[in-house]
Amino acid sequence: MKLVRVGEPGCERPAVLDRGGVLRDLSGVVGDIDAALLADLSVLPDPASLPVLDAPAGVRFGPPLARPGKIVCVGLNYHDHARETGAQTPAEPIVFMKAPDTVVGPDDTVLVPRASTATDWEVELAVVIGRTAAYLTADQDPLGYVAGYAISHDVSERDFQLLRGGQWDKGKNCATFNPLGPWLVTADEVPDPQALALTLSVNGALRQNGSTADMIFPVAFLVAYLSQFMTLYPGDVINTGTPAGVALGQPEPKPYLRAGDTVELAVTGLGTQRQTFADA
Repeated sequence: MKLVRVGEPGCERPAVLDRGGVLRDLSGVVGDIDAALLADLSVLPDPASLPVLDAPAGVRFGPPLARPGKIVCVGLNYHDHARETGAQTPAEPIVFMKAPDTVVGPDDTVLVPRASTATDWEVELAVVIGRTAAYLTADQDPLGYVAGYAISHDVSERDFQLLRGGQWDKGKNCATFNPLGPWLVTADEVPDPQALALTLSVNGALRQNGSTADMIFPVAFLVAYLSQFMTLYPGDVINTGTPAGVALGQPEPKPYLRAGDTVELAVTGLGTQRQTFADA
């Protein structure tokens, strides 16, 4: 099932995108697509039984998850991305956090921070948790704790991240730095999260063209691994890393993003995103 939220910021309505591409209204069944719903997806009816959503053409798609919990991010999690940045393959996942208030809709404007000279793109598979997970082991079916998947754009400011001291968080938590969506696709529609193609283009030029098969630490491993260090709750999001092709990995002058640039992203079965960048 493809869960969506449509409408202007702060006024989104929950809906389902049925197999024919028709929006079906969920607001009579649930208050929102949030942690409570993800913890019990069995309450969702057959989309065909839902009324067609009366929405205008070109209606805005908001983030498909209301009020995300933690956003846990994994760095350098693709073999080709580690190689392009000259980094060693991590022995264990590199983990950092992103604030939930960085999340915006999949086609919303993204802001280049003030004083930024190195705003970069990163297409990622987002994993959305649906069951409380703590101290999981591999034989406890970590994928069974996943409610669904979405496209995440882990926008990054590389100078803030790498040259300003401290942790990576400075370059990851600027306003609008995590477009999410357009859909939250339930896990039953993604039988193998390690078989998804990811692409990203900037101003029409293909920059990233990878596969989740190239992950150093696959999704099931990450869910179990992270649960050793923090409890994962319904509504938490894991950004699982990005393949090669980011601006950071390009020769000088690196083609970092500026106001007016347009970025388009896609992941197999999870839809597309399109953002135009503007100055903060």
